[in-house]
Amino acid sequence: MGAATVGPGGANVPLIEAAPTAAPPVPAAVTVKPLRKSTPTRVKIPKIGVDATLMSVGVEKSGEIEVPPLSRPKLAGWYRLGPAPGEMGPAVILGHVNTKSGPAVFSRLRELGRGDKITVVRADGSSAQFTVDGAEQASKDRFPTKRVYGHVDSPSLRLITCGGIFNPRAHSYTDNIIVYATLSASGRG
Repeated sequence: MGAATVGPGGANVPLIEAAPTAAPPVPAAVTVKPLRKSTPTRVKIPKIGVDATLMSVGVEKSGEIEVPPLSRPKLAGWYRLGPAPGEMGPAVILGHVNTKSGPAVFSRLRELGRGDKITVVRADGSSAQFTVDGAEQASKDRFPTKRVYGHVDSPSLRLITCGGIFNPRAHSYTDNIIVYATLSASGRG
């Protein structure tokens, strides 16, 4: 593996390697030529009924990755400090699983499995279609930073939401659900 891309802690914060909680997914056999950088605008996941607007997210002062505001539960966030979906490397899109008002954009993310399709619409009018390689549930205390943000040899996508047990005092879940996908097609719109 090569050098890791910038993770949620920023450029000067070392990435911490997590012990695997599951074997990393095997990438889909077919990959396509990487796309040029273009800001993603929507993510569509027909299997779980997602057709969501994307906002750009970065890093909080605390070093944690930003997430979309809880007041907009159907909005997902693209991590702008990494690759854009379709570019070489692991693009990351985050979304809430739920809020006090009910299910959020990635409430059904755990239902995705190998072979399912994800489409990201981009500002230049193109679309990037990804095929799911696999998914895992990982403890936030042992987040698989290298698998999520580290170097890969293909245009890839990671979708992340919360999972596990909800702690009402901390207003947080114990785990993350992470879906891994590889670019499998591109086109217009």
